[in-house]
Amino acid sequence: MRVWLTMAAALLAQAAYAQDAAQPPDGAALFRTQCGTCHALQPGEVRQGPNLAGVYGRKAGSVPGYKYSAGFAEADWAWDEAHLDPYLTNPQSVIKGGVMGYRQGKPEVRRAIIDYLQA
Repeated sequence: MRVWLTMAAALLAQAAYAQDAAQPPDGAALFRTQCGTCHALQPGEVRQGPNLAGVYGRKAGSVPGYKYSAGFAEADWAWDEAHLDPYLTNPQSVIKGGVMGYRQGKPEVRRAIIDYLQA
């Protein structure tokens, strides 16, 4: 009987794990923990990095009063998925001389953050 209970508990634990693994990443939580130290989303709030309120669709390097690295002067495009995904993967490959140290190798995490920024 004890063996069956142990096996049943193990199967329930596996099922719970599989259900958690199937849930998509939470973009808001990921932003808070991975981006929120340096970037704010509340208009006018200043942190180490530029404010990201309304970043999706905004011209790169255009937050008034923020001193961007030199590479942003050459960025003649707006933030969209085509730019955010590679930027979050490796910022220096998109903006030469950029100073953002964050890199995210997991596509599902980048997707959740981008979706959150777009909303």
